[in-house]
Amino acid sequence: MTRTVLIIEDNPGIGELVRMQVADLGMQAVLIPRGDTGLDRFREGGIDLVILDLMLPGMDGLSVCREIRSSPGYVPVLMLTAKSTELDRVLGLEMGADDYLTKPFSVAELAARIKALFRRVDALDSRAPEPAQEEEVVVDGLRIDPVRRRVFVDDQEVELTAREFELLWHFARHRGRVFSRAQLLDAVWGYNHEGYEHTVNTHINRLRNKIEADPANPRFVQTVWGVGYRFMD
Repeated sequence: MTRTVLIIEDNPGIGELVRMQVADLGMQAVLIPRGDTGLDRFREGGIDLVILDLMLPGMDGLSVCREIRSSPGYVPVLMLTAKSTELDRVLGLEMGADDYLTKPFSVAELAARIKALFRRVDALDSRAPEPAQEEEVVVDGLRIDPVRRRVFVDDQEVELTAREFELLWHFARHRGRVFSRAQLLDAVWGYNHEGYEHTVNTHINRLRNKIEADPANPRFVQTVWGVGYRFMD
């Protein structure tokens, strides 16, 4: 089945360059020059990868990425940015981007990143268990339903983003096991963003704010100082 790549880029030259490269890889390309209309197209469905500029009219790339990550399911996001500061890269990753390229970039590098993202998606799909084989986890008032991807705390449903759910489910399936930040990036994000382990901290803080009665003294996702995190045993 032909994959469809949504390109949200307002620079006509760069947008056309990316579109041509996607087409050369045998994929269908959809090019949209605005953040808001690009997000509308994503929500229509059928998108397998989003290539997203950081600076866009209508809605900036970070906001678009945040909305994509709050949607059901998982679609990889490759962020393009003219900025090269560490803060910009970290913000992109913390909003849910899977990878980024700093402009100017080579066509060969763009193709390599696209192929790598799809290899990671295929690898995650191949090792994912059948939903029907997964059982609910219920512990101390927290209930996690992996089939419907729903979470309840004291019978009240909690809305999690796709990445937050994947992080919580990974913890719950390995109760008591300690994971480093690098291990969590590899297991939940699909590969390790070297040097950006602190994006895990951000997601865990958001997760705690949603599922813990007292996020400062968490019951479920616990910190193991100097090592990483674990789910309550």
